[in-house]
Amino acid sequence: MGKYRLGIAVAALALMGATGCATKNWVHTQTAPLAEQTTQLEDKTADNNRQIKDVDSRAQAGIQQAQSAADAANQNAQNATKSAGDAQTAANDAVNRADSLESVVKGLDNYKQMADVTVNFGFDKAVLTKDDQAQLDSFASQLGNAKSFILEVTGGTDSTGPAQYNYDLSQRRADAVVQYLASKYSIPARRFYLIGIGKDEMVAPNDTADGRHKNRRVEVQMLTNMSGQEPQAPAPAAGSGK
Repeated sequence: MGKYRLGIAVAALALMGATGCATKNWVHTQTAPLAEQTTQLEDKTADNNRQIKDVDSRAQAGIQQAQSAADAANQNAQNATKSAGDAQTAANDAVNRADSLESVVKGLDNYKQMADVTVNFGFDKAVLTKDDQAQLDSFASQLGNAKSFILEVTGGTDSTGPAQYNYDLSQRRADAVVQYLASKYSIPARRFYLIGIGKDEMVAPNDTADGRHKNRRVEVQMLTNMSGQEPQAPAPAAGSGK
């Protein structure tokens, strides 16, 4: 009887062991996919975090680069504004403005024309093109050895528009030439004699596009005092000049 009970106990223990193993295997079978998914999710999260950090780093570098470029552009703009202001000052300070050269230059008969250049403008424009600048550069190359010279700068327009508007436009065109020469070649403003004639003096008929283009011009003449004396201009009378 005792042996019988012992056998039953041993069988029960064996059954319990087998049942326990089966339970563990079942749990492992059920939880293994979940563990694998969790591992994959963690790997994916880590990869996403790395990508986010990489994108953020590149974005910050791009922002810094853009800011540096913006700062450089702003500095260049400030420098350009200063240069333009200096050129304007050089053109306006002590530039002689008159209706005619005879009215302001003493002893004009002693002067001889040594060089000249003409630049033309677009309709209603007072801005020098690259071609205009090249022509003025070629003209200015002749000034290096010149002494006792003056530059007569005459601005003109075509016949389109009111007379007063054209006077102002011709002055702006002459100003553009004076500013370019004065700022680039350090020509003293006192050597410029600026005259705006509007549409009063034509060099070509205004009934053709080519003729109107020729009238939209600024003529620059270099006049040298053959006596060797520096040019002198009398004090302008009240109300004279444009």
